[in-house]
Amino acid sequence: MHAGHGQVVELILEDGEVRARISCPPHLIPAAGQYLLASCASSFDSLPVPLFSTESTPSGFIACAPIPKAWTPGVELALRGPLGRGFLLPPSARKVALIPFDEDASRLRALVAPALKQGAAVVLLGDSDMGGLPDEVEVQPFSLLEDVLAWADYAAFDVLRENLPGLRERLGGSSQVSAGKEAQVLVRTPLPCGGVAECGVCAVTLKSGWKMACKDGPVFDWREVFT
Repeated sequence: MHAGHGQVVELILEDGEVRARISCPPHLIPAAGQYLLASCASSFDSLPVPLFSTESTPSGFIACAPIPKAWTPGVELALRGPLGRGFLLPPSARKVALIPFDEDASRLRALVAPALKQGAAVVLLGDSDMGGLPDEVEVQPFSLLEDVLAWADYAAFDVLRENLPGLRERLGGSSQVSAGKEAQVLVRTPLPCGGVAECGVCAVTLKSGWKMACKDGPVFDWREVFT
C-alpha cells in the first residue's frame, strides 16, 4: 500500500454517469477489483471516496462512477492504496466471462485489456447498452448466463452485497461455475475505512464466516461465496 497524490484530469459522461480520468504515479494505479481511497482538500466530503478502475491509461486510470460532484478537472487528490484483493486472471484462461449481476460492468471492464492481451476470448453479459468496448468483446444477454458459464474457463462476477442472495439463487448451486473452471466475485459494499478501523460496515457473510470486503476482498473466490 502506498500514499501519494493524483489529479482529476477529465470528467467523462458515459451511460448517464460521470467517470473521472485520474493522473497518478504508476504504483498507485489499482488493478482490476482493487481500489484507492481518495480525498480532496477542496471537497466537503467527510470520508475519503473509494475509486475503482475501469481502464488503465499511460499516466493513470479512469475511475468508475460515482464521482463526487465537487470534483472538477484540475482538482488535486490525496490517494491511499491500492487496497484490497483484486481479480487474479489466470494466465492460462482463454475463455473469459464477465458477469455484472447488477448491470454495472464498469469494474469488470478493467479485465478486458489483460484478457485480450493474453489471447483470451471475452464475453460480457448485459441487457443494456454496452458501448465503448473493443470489437473483440462479445456482448450476450443475461438470459444466456448458464450457457456462457458452461463455455468459460474463467468467470468474473460483480454484485452488490444486498443482491448476493439473488445471484446465489440464479446460479442454483453453482454447478456450472464449479465445472472445471476458476471464478471470482467482486462484492460491492461501502468501504469507508480502507481496512484501517475494522468498522464492520463492509462485512460480508461467506462460507467461512464474516469477512471484511475492505481488506479480505472486495474480490472473493467463488467457493467462498456460492458454496
